[in-house]
Amino acid sequence: MTAVAALRSLAGRRTSIRAAAGSNGVRARWTHRIVVVLMLWLGAFAVAAKEAVPASDDPAIEARMLRITAELRCLVCQNQTIADSHAELAEDLREEVRGLLRKGSSDQQVVDYMTARYGDFVLYRPALQPKTWLLWFGPAAMLIGGAAALVTLLRRRKRLPDDRFDPDLDPTEDDEVASLPEAGGRP
Repeated sequence: MTAVAALRSLAGRRTSIRAAAGSNGVRARWTHRIVVVLMLWLGAFAVAAKEAVPASDDPAIEARMLRITAELRCLVCQNQTIADSHAELAEDLREEVRGLLRKGSSDQQVVDYMTARYGDFVLYRPALQPKTWLLWFGPAAMLIGGAAALVTLLRRRKRLPDDRFDPDLDPTEDDEVASLPEAGGRP
């Protein structure tokens, strides 16, 4: 058998398989088309992905930048450091810190610059100053105040008599209820 004859035989078999499949062949083509469309759609996301921002050329500056930005709060996220945040402002601030470090600023100068520009809020651990006492000691004060209120409430509750009075009764009815054989309720 020649190669041409083998190809004709193979083509004949494929045609007969399609004819035997009938509507299943149409279904298979639609499934193939759907898969292709989904692959193209997912490929569009890969095209839209951002390229990684190149790190600094100097690894020492990059390490200092990461150490400094780990101590600065992201102004957008507020619960993340600038080093951890993916917000655009955090990316800009990381680049600004890199620029200051390239110019020869010390770590403390960079922190002072950021504090002067954005206030003490940018510090993840603000300095202990009179204006930050509430920030540092406020949670402990609230905890102590809550515990004192709880102890006071429990002591007052303990002092209450065991036979509770009905708040809907006036004082004269309280005496009548107390004189009943079973002081559990109204007659």
